[in-house]
Amino acid sequence: MKEHILIVDEMSHSLRLDVFLAQYLENVSSRTYVKKIIDLEWVTLNKKKVKAHHKVFAGDEVIVRFPEEEKTLSQIEPEPIPLDIFYEDERLLIVNKPAGMLVHPVHGCRSGTLVNALLHHCKKLSDVNSYIDESGNEKSALFRPGIVHRLDRETSGLLIVAKDNQAHVRIARQFEKHKVKKRYIALVKGIIEFDEGMIDAPLGQHHRSFDKRAVSFREGAKAAKTFYKVLKRSHHPMTLVALYPQSGRTHQLRVHMAYLGHPIRGDKKYGIPDTFFRLALHAQSLAFFHPESKHNIEFSTTIPKEFQEPFAA
Repeated sequence: MKEHILIVDEMSHSLRLDVFLAQYLENVSSRTYVKKIIDLEWVTLNKKKVKAHHKVFAGDEVIVRFPEEEKTLSQIEPEPIPLDIFYEDERLLIVNKPAGMLVHPVHGCRSGTLVNALLHHCKKLSDVNSYIDESGNEKSALFRPGIVHRLDRETSGLLIVAKDNQAHVRIARQFEKHKVKKRYIALVKGIIEFDEGMIDAPLGQHHRSFDKRAVSFREGAKAAKTFYKVLKRSHHPMTLVALYPQSGRTHQLRVHMAYLGHPIRGDKKYGIPDTFFRLALHAQSLAFFHPESKHNIEFSTTIPKEFQEPFAA
C-alpha cells in the first residue's frame, strides 16, 4: 500500500473530510472518487475510520492508503482525443497541453489524459520507465509512455513527448543538467513594483500539508531561483509576468509568486479566493537540443487570450 499522511491546517478547519481530501490530494481525479476511497476504508482520521461527511479540525491526522498499481500499460486505453500538436518528427512531439488535462492516468482517472490521446495518435512511444520531475530527479513511471517531463493538471502549455527510448534518455539528461530553457507566462494579483527581479528562496515540504511546498530556510530545503520580467500592469490590479525558472522545484513558480506577495490568479492551492476560472500559468516556450540532429531548437506559443483580457482598453 502507498501511504499519504496529511495534517489538517487552519485554513481547512471544519471542512468535510471529502472536501479536504479533494483539495489536498493531487493524484485523485474528483470528489466522487474521494468518497469512493473513503467508503472502501482506505482513509483514516486520527487512526479511526469515518464517513465522507465527517468534519476535520486543525491538527487532525488524515492517512490515505492507496493499493499498489496493478494495471499494465496495455490496459491504458488509446482515445481519439484532439491534440494541439505544435511539432512532430520521427523522434519526438511538442504538444500544447490545455489547462485541466492530466498528463497521465492517476488513481480514479484512467481516461481523458494526454497519455490516452498520445497512445491513439502515435504508433510508438518511449517506454523508459522513468520521467524527470520538476526538480530534475528521475522518478519511476510505469504508466507514462513518452512522458519526459510534466506540467501540473491546471497548467497549460508546451510539453515534450519522446517516441523512442534513445530520444527520451537524451532529452531527460538535458533536464537533469538544466539545459532545457523554459519560459512561463503568469497573470498574478497586484502590481509588481520592479520591472524585473530574482526570487531566491529555498523550498521545502509544507509543515502541515503533504502535497504542498513552502519557502523554507531549514535544513533539507532545496535551493530555488526564479527570474521574473513584467510584461504588463493593469489597474485592476493585476500584472502579466514572464517567469524563467533557474531551478525546477515542485510548484516552484506558484510558491515563489505567492511568497513575493503576488499569487498566480486562480491558484487554489497557494493563492487566496479568486474568481479566475483557471490557474493563470502557461508554459509558453521551450528550447533544447534535438536528440538526433543535436541542433538547438525552440518552440513558442502565443499568450492565452484570457490572460490578456484584463489589459484590453
